[in-house]
Amino acid sequence: MKARILLIEDNLQNRYLARFLLEQRGHEVVQAETGPMGLQLAAEVRPDLILLDIQLPGMDGHDLAGALRRDPRLKSIPIVAVTSYAMAGDREKCLAAGAEGYIEKPINPETFVAEVERFLNSPREEPT
Repeated sequence: MKARILLIEDNLQNRYLARFLLEQRGHEVVQAETGPMGLQLAAEVRPDLILLDIQLPGMDGHDLAGALRRDPRLKSIPIVAVTSYAMAGDREKCLAAGAEGYIEKPINPETFVAEVERFLNSPREEPT
């Protein structure tokens, strides 16, 4: 299934690797470097999935996930946190903020796309 994926990540190397891997599998990747830019792009392009770094300039990923969930047009888009935050409780905090999934950095190039595609194939509520 080809999907449009919004990648919100401030690190150039991380964006390059994730985009490369996803595009190799046929997905379209739209990128944002800051939280506010990610929120704006989400509304403009209505992606099938959002990959969200937590430590972002302008608005952190937890606040951004909350903002996406409060917008009726965007609340049904799956969010997967992709973060180096791997301490006890970090995963739960991401899920409580509105993410459906959590992938730790550094990502594993051999499994990353399959992990992401799991969230594309799961049923989700349509916007009302």
